Amino acid sequence: MKVSTAQPFQLIYSLYQHEYLGYLFESFVIQLDDKGRLTLQHQNISSKNAPEFASGLDENDYKLIKLMDEIQQEAVVLKFYKKKTKPEDFFLKVYDKERGDKVLQETIEQYLEIRRAKILELLGGKMIFEMGRDGEPAWKQIHWIEEKASVLFHFRRNEDNTHYFPTIKLYGEKLDWQYKGAYLVCSEPGWMVVEDKLISFEKNIDGNKLKPFLNKKFIVIPQKVEETYYQKFVTQLVASFDVYAKGFEINSVKYETQPVINFSELVQASNGTLFDKPSGHSAVQDQEDSKILFKLGFNYGPYQFSYEKQPTASVKLEKQNGSYIFHKVSRNAALETETVNELQKRGLKIQNGRATMSRSQAFNWLNEHSEFLSERGILLKQTDTERKKYFVGESVLEIKVEEGIDWFDIKAIVRFGQFEISFQELRKLINRQKREIKLPNGEVAVIPEAWIKDYAELFAFMEETGDSKVLKLRKHHLSLVQDLHNGNLAQVSMNRKLHKLQGFEEIEDYEVPKGFAGTLRPYQKAGYNWMRFLSEYNFGGCLADDMGLGKTVQTLALLQAQKELISQQASLLIMPTSLIYNWQIEASKFTPELKVLVYTGTGRDKNAEQFANYDLVVTSYGITRIDIDILSSYYFNYVILDESQAIKNPDSLIAKSVNKLKSRHRLILTGTPLENSTFDLWSQMSFINPGLLGTAKYFKNEFQLPIEKKADVEKTRKLNVIIKPFILRRQKSQVAKDLPEKFESVKYSQMTPEQEERYEEVKSHYRNQILDTIEKSGIKKSQLLLLQGLTKLRQIANHPKMVEPDYTGDSGKLEDITYMIESAISEGHKILIFSQFVKHLGLIREYLEDKQIEFAYLDGSTKDRQGQVEKFQENDHIKVFLISLKAGGLGLNLTKADYVFLLDPWWNPAIEEQAVDRAHRIGQKKTVFTYKFITRNSVEEKILALQKNKLKLANELITTEESFIKKLTAEDISELLQ
Repeated sequence: MKVSTAQPFQLIYSLYQHEYLGYLFESFVIQLDDKGRLTLQHQNISSKNAPEFASGLDENDYKLIKLMDEIQQEAVVLKFYKKKTKPEDFFLKVYDKERGDKVLQETIEQYLEIRRAKILELLGGKMIFEMGRDGEPAWKQIHWIEEKASVLFHFRRNEDNTHYFPTIKLYGEKLDWQYKGAYLVCSEPGWMVVEDKLISFEKNIDGNKLKPFLNKKFIVIPQKVEETYYQKFVTQLVASFDVYAKGFEINSVKYETQPVINFSELVQASNGTLFDKPSGHSAVQDQEDSKILFKLGFNYGPYQFSYEKQPTASVKLEKQNGSYIFHKVSRNAALETETVNELQKRGLKIQNGRATMSRSQAFNWLNEHSEFLSERGILLKQTDTERKKYFVGESVLEIKVEEGIDWFDIKAIVRFGQFEISFQELRKLINRQKREIKLPNGEVAVIPEAWIKDYAELFAFMEETGDSKVLKLRKHHLSLVQDLHNGNLAQVSMNRKLHKLQGFEEIEDYEVPKGFAGTLRPYQKAGYNWMRFLSEYNFGGCLADDMGLGKTVQTLALLQAQKELISQQASLLIMPTSLIYNWQIEASKFTPELKVLVYTGTGRDKNAEQFANYDLVVTSYGITRIDIDILSSYYFNYVILDESQAIKNPDSLIAKSVNKLKSRHRLILTGTPLENSTFDLWSQMSFINPGLLGTAKYFKNEFQLPIEKKADVEKTRKLNVIIKPFILRRQKSQVAKDLPEKFESVKYSQMTPEQEERYEEVKSHYRNQILDTIEKSGIKKSQLLLLQGLTKLRQIANHPKMVEPDYTGDSGKLEDITYMIESAISEGHKILIFSQFVKHLGLIREYLEDKQIEFAYLDGSTKDRQGQVEKFQENDHIKVFLISLKAGGLGLNLTKADYVFLLDPWWNPAIEEQAVDRAHRIGQKKTVFTYKFITRNSVEEKILALQKNKLKLANELITTEESFIKKLTAEDISELLQ
């Protein structure tokens, strides 16, 4: 029957008893007559239609309606039974007396009790009715009583038994509630309907304590079970409620509150054994799986009680000569709660008065908070001392670090309470993964976790001396020492000059050597200063500047300084074969006074004595591996590794070989010190400063695994602290103001033997033909043949496969190009790669596809030019754009690129400029680096020389290969084909 919102209506709440779910409420709206009385016209109201009756609802009504929706039988079935079923089938199954689901019944009851309690609290001031048996919602009105009733429990003990019953007072008067049809609507807390009153109770009494007396005057407790009943039940009532007793005594007392933490070991593995040492201390077999159980209690005079939430009192039962005394001890709930909160703030996660931690964490916590526990007067007590008694006093580790001539001296005092322990012994235990030590009094001290964490690297890297109280640490661990000092973990005495290495900006300025024929940019000068400083202290270094920032120039300045200052000894420079010629060119340009020996080739003189006649010996990794016995017989001033990632695998032959070399100083150069894994650092850093990162096993366990598998921020920080003074890395973005807008360099490549053989065959063939033609018919008649021959030679200089598709050998230039592509990508750069040969781009394309490197591509056959440009410009994942000269020389805006690779030289330098300008134009915010790849001893190198000789002519007149060739003289042609 619908209720009209246009007419007066009243919201009511109706209480009824469900066969299985107990007492429930339902909400209704009832139409009022013209005198404001309830009519029989009513309608159920739920959250769905409540807004229709908003004019008659307040905030609490919406809450009540929602709660009542949640306790209706349909809602209960839907929540606790996911399959579609009828409510009657659900209840018959779950509440079957013999085969019903008792656990589910309890879960449902708890769900309903929580909501009943909330509903009853919100019903104040509302119209409440009992529902009639015919479903009439407003059958009998119930009045919600604001005053809370009090309960007094009575116990009368006589010789035979004890009578037990409660009495209830409301408004100060005894309430007659037994045998009156009273019933409990909710038990936790208790709410009772007595006649037409809905009442609640002080102290939130459990309704189940009243339920037995609804139709019973008292309960009889036989004498034979009274002691058990008193202990389990009556003590709880005495502690929480008002009790009137006759026949036994209730003694109410007050004491000071004394918090106490009881702890014991929960051993989950087999017990360990103790083994004594002559010193009186011993390592103890660690129980790696054991945990410590903390139980929080509170002492009140002679009594100790477990933690409870908001306790008012606790009771201890005492029996004397057949009589009973209930000692009711008042509890300081505020102090107990504050104690729990303070412990939880400090990391002791107490739940129900208990907390567990791993053994190492537990004793670390006790050690860290010993001062707090003492100040709060919290006692510590071990409850299982029969097996192993733990030391819980003060643990102290004091460390002093003093700078010696070649080492740091480490002096330390270790104390557990009154006992002093040898620092060397402590270190050995920790390095053996032991975490306990037996003290002379038999107690077992757990080494604080904080010591292991804070001093892990120190313990690993220290070395022994003759003095048991002093250990030593190599000076290249200065960052570790400084970190201890900054963390107030050690007293440090260090030379101020050495301290400056921590802050790179503070390193003093050194003069550039007189024999250096160039100018160092500010950041290059800073790198030179840094290497000079490392040299003074015999530290090894890793110059890891971004590609193109001049690692070669900085290193040559250092080698020139070494020549002028101190050393007549040769230095050894090892690199990939393809870089040797570039180093030769740079050395001749910037350090012409350096005497350089290129120790390569099958005809090399395998005699170490010759090294003394040179300043610099240049060789390859391959030759080093083959000739290690010869090279390791000479004591070099510097051993320098270029592209040092070549030794990142310590088990490789080359890594093992270079570590056999002898030198005063070591230096490595790389743009990518870390390519794939944190472990890449270990071999390289261990080469320049042996022992800096410990053993390979130690590094993997302490750094690689925590950093890579667990993303351990603190381990990352510590690793950075250790290596920071010895790695100098600047990226282009950091030194942009020191760079020109465009940075150009030539990258020389060496042909492979098979490639060189093909080149020489073709060159001989065309040279003879062309020179014959010139002699017989003149230059003009030989131009076409010359163009064909030069084109073929240029293609072979790139890769013989461009001329012979069946060629299976390698190309020196391709190796260099792919290497530099990988290096640039690893550093996050975007690259434009130009070639005038589509076939050459095809070879690069094959390589990129094989390596699964995404790229954009543009040649004359590309239909969607703009799509490829947008793909490169807008997608950060695409780092490479392959472009043919004819298709991409003009009209493209590619400002996202900061590297340009010109794979082959063009006759007209202006065309090269146009290609570079695809990246270097308005909108470009980065410095553009251009690399021109030239194959040594090929026509490419000679074209480069001709370009310089005919630069003015080329700039003004020459636009194509044909026009360039027309300007060549017989001498030019002869030179090209030499």
